[in-house]
Amino acid sequence: MTSRDDEVGMTSGTDDRRGIGILADDLTSAGDGAAPFRRTGHGARIILSATGTVPPQDPGAATTRGPGVTAVDLGTRLLDETPAATRTGQAARRFAGSALLLKTVDSTLRGHVAAEVRAAWAGSGRTAVVMAPAFPAEGRVTVGSVQYVRGVPVHESEFARDPVHPVRCSDLATVFPEAVVLGPERAAELPGLTGGGGLIVCSAATDGDLDRLVAAVPHLDDVLWVGSPGLAAALARRCAPAAGQAAPAPAPARRPLVVVGSANPATRRQLAALRARPDVQGVTVGDDPAAAVAALRGLTAPVLALQTPDERRAPEAAHVLARSLAAVVRTAAEERLADALVVTGGETAATVFEALGIHGIDLLDEPEPGVARGTPLGQPSLPVLIKAGGFGDDGLLLRLTHLVRESERPGVGTAG
Repeated sequence: MTSRDDEVGMTSGTDDRRGIGILADDLTSAGDGAAPFRRTGHGARIILSATGTVPPQDPGAATTRGPGVTAVDLGTRLLDETPAATRTGQAARRFAGSALLLKTVDSTLRGHVAAEVRAAWAGSGRTAVVMAPAFPAEGRVTVGSVQYVRGVPVHESEFARDPVHPVRCSDLATVFPEAVVLGPERAAELPGLTGGGGLIVCSAATDGDLDRLVAAVPHLDDVLWVGSPGLAAALARRCAPAAGQAAPAPAPARRPLVVVGSANPATRRQLAALRARPDVQGVTVGDDPAAAVAALRGLTAPVLALQTPDERRAPEAAHVLARSLAAVVRTAAEERLADALVVTGGETAATVFEALGIHGIDLLDEPEPGVARGTPLGQPSLPVLIKAGGFGDDGLLLRLTHLVRESERPGVGTAG
């Protein structure tokens, strides 16, 4: 007698014909949700859908080695709760037939977490939700039902001061009173819990914990998965095709442009380390992009940086700055002042790509945890790297600019 996994020819219990769907509330979440799947050999594409039009599953993301991964940036992080939930529910219904469906959440619990998870659950038609928001590689862990960032409950961390979505609660049992809380030592209980329906919040402190939780669910399409890049990576490891398909390496960039719109302290430290280099020059962009464009034209360094002011702004002021930053990037691309982009911050990336007319990105690889590298649809000569504002150590932007200038070949893992 063959198992269901044997029938579809994969160890994951997924069906190649139906693909993998990822629903994200911003662009960086779409990227860091899909990138681990690309790393293990699946074709993966990000679709920018912040206008509210939810695309169908994208056959262009498929490869002969495994189901295609379509990650949709729904742009709901910046919406009010009710329209965010409505858009998420619509997307979940569109992707309900996916062999694997992942709803991303921010690993610091920013955004409309409860409303979007419930809407995605209802739209997906899945009997149960398995939620594991830990991202151990970035120090975000779930202990019991409480989310921590580098040892501090998220509501006591710098993310409590987020200008758009300040985190007020670290306890997922409070956010989801109906949830069953489960640790990795009780992973063997997951089949019974998911079979009975309900929402299960899983604690995890290591990647191994996440692997154990994912391995305990017999069929991945039985549940709606909810988590951050840590869970995405665990699912990707379980779904890894027997032989991955490597992506073509982009040509080395002559002059990358680093675009920083996030005011997160981690990103600002990364930017300071980058700007300390003698081969890097930068411009600070204000509300009027014209002055920044003029300054950028006069720079001669092989690496350029654009940044908004360091201080955090109220949401509307931040939107104005993001649009100004995007206008400068568009001019830089049109005048060929740069030939590769490294963009940090979800709203920044979405606004920049909209200004450039970019509606989708084919992923090449995941050079570091939480970082996605790809080529825009229709613009293959402009490679892009995107990352969330709060991810990475102080040397990350230095390493990413080196990567695009050297154009190391994207790597693809293989299943054991």
